[in-house]
Amino acid sequence: MAGVRDPNTNSNYDAWRTRHTTANLTIDFADKCLRGSVVLELVSQTDKASEEIILDSSHVAVSSVRLNADASTSWEVRPRVEPNGSPLHVSVPHGAAKGETVKLEIELATTAKCTALQWLTPAQTGNKKAPFMFSQAQAIHARSLFPCQDTPDVKSTYSFNITSPYVVVASGVPVSESSSVEGGEAGRLYRFEQKVPIPSYLFALASGDIVTAPIGRRSVVATGPNELEASQWELEESMDKFMEAAEKIVFPYRWGEYNVLVLPPSFPYGGMENPIFTFATPTIISGDRQNVDVIAHELSHSWSGNLVTSCSWEHYWLNEGWTMYLERRIIAAVHKDDAHFDFSAIIGWKHLEEAIEEFGKDHAFTKLCISHKGIDPDDAFSTVPYEKGFHFVYYLDRLVGRENFDKFIPYYFSKWANKSLDSYEFKDTFLEFFSAPEYADLKDKITEIDWEGRFYSTGLPPKPAFNTTLVDVCYELAQKWRSADYVPNSADVESFTGNQKLVFLNAVHSFDQPLTAAQSQALGRTYGFLESRNVELKTVYYQIAMRAGDKATHEGVAELLGQVGRMKFVRPLFRSLNRVDRPLALKTFEKNRDFYHPICRQMVEKDLGLAESKTPAA
Repeated sequence: MAGVRDPNTNSNYDAWRTRHTTANLTIDFADKCLRGSVVLELVSQTDKASEEIILDSSHVAVSSVRLNADASTSWEVRPRVEPNGSPLHVSVPHGAAKGETVKLEIELATTAKCTALQWLTPAQTGNKKAPFMFSQAQAIHARSLFPCQDTPDVKSTYSFNITSPYVVVASGVPVSESSSVEGGEAGRLYRFEQKVPIPSYLFALASGDIVTAPIGRRSVVATGPNELEASQWELEESMDKFMEAAEKIVFPYRWGEYNVLVLPPSFPYGGMENPIFTFATPTIISGDRQNVDVIAHELSHSWSGNLVTSCSWEHYWLNEGWTMYLERRIIAAVHKDDAHFDFSAIIGWKHLEEAIEEFGKDHAFTKLCISHKGIDPDDAFSTVPYEKGFHFVYYLDRLVGRENFDKFIPYYFSKWANKSLDSYEFKDTFLEFFSAPEYADLKDKITEIDWEGRFYSTGLPPKPAFNTTLVDVCYELAQKWRSADYVPNSADVESFTGNQKLVFLNAVHSFDQPLTAAQSQALGRTYGFLESRNVELKTVYYQIAMRAGDKATHEGVAELLGQVGRMKFVRPLFRSLNRVDRPLALKTFEKNRDFYHPICRQMVEKDLGLAESKTPAA
């Protein structure tokens, strides 16, 4: 049995491991809390009987704890130590023999300080008829929902028994029709089962005025009534294609259903790979089917991250680097053109450059493996594990050849299915696979891999030679904009995909000399970026405009910041607006403070210098 190797948990999971979790919770919209009980089935891991169970908790109101139904169980919530919260200590008199299972029933309620939940008023939803609640437990926020072993190194199966006056979705498969609760005041009971063991950060709930429509053979989209038709149209063309491509690259999907919940606009991420129901940003519903690659990414997590998981946030690249690689393989397969793989990678390289520039090329957070001792994983979160992780996986692909690497992919995901691993276990698995006699001709190449350098070097990784077929036209157009005399025409971008427009805008944004305000206005007007519903494009355009000194766009930036809660857009827009118009940035943040998810709100406060931060903004 391995010891505790995750610095972001207080739990003694080397002594006890959660095998199954049952959540009996009522969603109380009036008091904005979850209340009820959670039952943890914990298995003793040691020959020497452990006489204490330690669980993670954070701002949870625990009212009682019963070990094996014993009402006299001794327990204590210890003082809070940042960033890991307040550990719950439970006495286990005389301990338990190795392999023995105990049941721990915890009565609880979440509090106003819960960082995993966002409560929206009816006015913040699409049809303004009902409130909405959703959870976001990654990275270490599950402990603010209920005491648990809040580490990706522990996986548990789950039963969800959730009572709400509104429709509920969860990261499990529905197992019964909803039924009225006795008395009817609390609403209806919704039951789900997750039979594939998952880490705590994938526990997910949402409830509100939710309706569904099919988008594939095994998939539905769920969202508000006003958004359903547009969401179905945006996703139905691609869903089955993505699934078929993914299954060919790895192996058949193991989770039963794959559904997408399109959340209200304050959701802070592009998507969250909660099993069964990916939680997705509404910014992918752009009316042009140009941002659905997010779904290819979240679907890829069904293998990388959800099935095979990094053992701690220090090795997060194992989740996200692999997922970026699989996403790009899926996109290339759907388009039947490998140039799309490189095209996406070029966009990603730009994002990686920006992240490393923001940190500083020698900053510890630009390493692939980051020490998280004493660090909140949210503070270290950035593009680095995604794109630098991708480049390590892609480097190994090129090193051994695509045909050989394609044989390794299912081997790796089969070997570690339902388990968690660190970077060195990944290394051992790779070396083990390619030590087979049929790969003897690769021995010299594999010996040359600088594993330590890849894991711990700061700054950018070596840049591969990309296929630039799809980006050359973008760069050619951008080059024309270096001349102040260039007269644009809408025909310039008529044949461009949304991502090609994004590459073009990023190229312009990276000019040493910014555009003039007049050029910026012509750019937005001629190419339609000012009227675009595509937030990806609008965000970069506004950054160009602010850098150009185009003050006429500042109110537009402020307006967009009141409509979108996705941190990918919110944080850079606030940082840029803060540089050119701090009073407006502060006014905009205060106006929309309650609109943003708690995680987003905390990070923007740091970006604006409104809260002390021990680390640079990601």
